[in-house]
Parts: sequence; structure tokens; C-alpha cells
Amino acid sequence: MDEIIQESGTWLQNNQALLIEYAVNIGAAVLILFFGFIAAGMISNGFGKVLKAKNLDKTIVDFVSGLVRYGVLAFVIIAALGRVGVQTASFVAVIGAAGLAIGLALQGSLSNFASGVLLILFRPFKAGDYVEIAGAAGSVDSIQIFSTVLTTPDNKVVVAPNAAVLGGNIINYSKMPTRRIDMVVGVSYNADLKQTQEVLTRIVKADERVLKDPAPTIEVVALADSSVNFVVRPWVKTADYWDVYFALHKAIKIGLDEASIEIPFPQMDVHVNKVA
Repeated sequence: MDEIIQESGTWLQNNQALLIEYAVNIGAAVLILFFGFIAAGMISNGFGKVLKAKNLDKTIVDFVSGLVRYGVLAFVIIAALGRVGVQTASFVAVIGAAGLAIGLALQGSLSNFASGVLLILFRPFKAGDYVEIAGAAGSVDSIQIFSTVLTTPDNKVVVAPNAAVLGGNIINYSKMPTRRIDMVVGVSYNADLKQTQEVLTRIVKADERVLKDPAPTIEVVALADSSVNFVVRPWVKTADYWDVYFALHKAIKIGLDEASIEIPFPQMDVHVNKVA
């Protein structure tokens, strides 16, 4: 036991300089990592502020800031490994080979990343737009590296993979400055069609938010089983769409009731034959 202790003491004495060097390098690597992570956040935030100052879209700001952050972190990790004696050139080569293998295994994630880049470049929508993508509808919160985040009208958060977003139909309800409201109003077959059209036209034009150009369309569209159907298609500013949509439904019901125009509902006549 004494010999082991003596040999250990001798080894420590002979390798004191080497141990100090390793300790200094490890301490320096830890400091590089610590301050590197802080610097990555600061640089990323700095880029974000510069881009915001140029009035760029929030989706672009978030995406570029994320790329800068991860790029700085990769540089910091390589620098820390080089400090502890890891051959960075070989390490980069190993990372490249590993990256190829990982890339083959994570084709879906890489597809999401590439789709995110394309969404940023072509910008089919921006933050704040109300869109329908990947089977979900909501306001765009952000386009991240691998996914797009939506907030639904009932305040749910939807995270859609970018590949699914780009691979399907993208319906942007906020892109154009105006939208057309499509409504179908059914009236009884006994109703005076000319009077009904006049009542509907008066109700639509009474709302100041309805645009005069293009003019609203109010015409008979179908002779249905239980009703004569009118299409009511006014144009409004996109921001006014839902307010006018709800208001017209209420106003049309009240207006038709006041004009004694019946709005029928599906019904069935049953005839009973008495058998002697």
C-alpha cells in the first residue's frame, strides 16, 4: 500500500506540469462554452434587432436569428474541443461523415429544414396572416427552422412540419386587401322573387362596410327541394370580413321577417291512405 502511495506521489510530481496544462485547457474549454452560449444568444438577438429595424417580416427575423444562433454554437463547440486537444480538422471530417449518416436517417427533418428555407424565400404568407395549411387554420405566429406555428381562433397552438406545409395547398385569407362573402339565402316558393331581391339588395347596401366596387351579386342560384335559393355575394375589406358576415346573417333574417318573406326549412308531407 505504501509503495502504491509512493508511486502515485512520484507520478504526480513528475507529471505536475502536464496536469496543470490539462486543467488549464479544460477550464478554458468550459469558459469558452459558457461565454460562447451567452455570446450566441447576444449575437442572435443583435441580428434580430437589426432585421427588425429594417422592418423585415417577423418570420424572416425569427428564422435568420435561429440560424445565426446555431451557427455560433457550432463554432463555439469546435473551439472548445480544440482547446482540450481534439484535432478539429479530423473532428470536422468525422462530423461531416456522421452528418451524412444522420442526414440519411433524418430525411424528414432535413426536408422540413429545406421547406422552411423555401417558405422564407418565396413567402406565401407572413406573420399575422390567417392561413389554412396542413389541415389546420389559424394566424401565423412564426416560421421556425423545422416547423410553422399557428394560433387558432379558439387560442390553440398548432405546430405544422414545414414539409407538410409546403407539400400541400396553402390558402392565405389575408393576402388580398378585399374578400367576397358567399352566402346562400333560401326563401319559400310562394315568395315574390322580385321583392325578395329588392329586400336583400337594400339590406346589403345598408351596411357601409360593403364595398360599392365591385358591386354585390344577388341572384337566384337554384330551385332547391324546399326553397328558392339566392346567392348573396358582397365584397368587403379583408379586415371586415367576419364582422360583416355575422351582421348580414342577422340583418337578412330580420329584414325578411319584416317583409313577411318566409325562410322555409326541410319538411316532409306524409299521406295516409285508408284501406277499407
